[in-house]
Amino acid sequence: MRKIGVEKSLSNVADYLTEQGYSVQILGESIDNNISKLDQFDAIVTSDYNTNMLGYSDPETKVPIINASGLTPEEVKCRVDRASKK
Repeated sequence: MRKIGVEKSLSNVADYLTEQGYSVQILGESIDNNISKLDQFDAIVTSDYNTNMLGYSDPETKVPIINASGLTPEEVKCRVDRASKK
């Protein structure tokens, strides 16, 4: 089962991914609470990559980061699927 980290403000995306069989963990907005968790995920979903919830414009992680801004939950799922296959 793929494990996806989802920004707190994207509860609709988290709910949809959970319904689709993903293991979803909600990420808080504090960098101190998230930095140690990042590499545990197959993908991370945020609402805006450029000013993301981690406070960095380019977070140091090898995990794919999906910008959900303007996307439906279904579109986010497609991007998660593509990113986690790489």
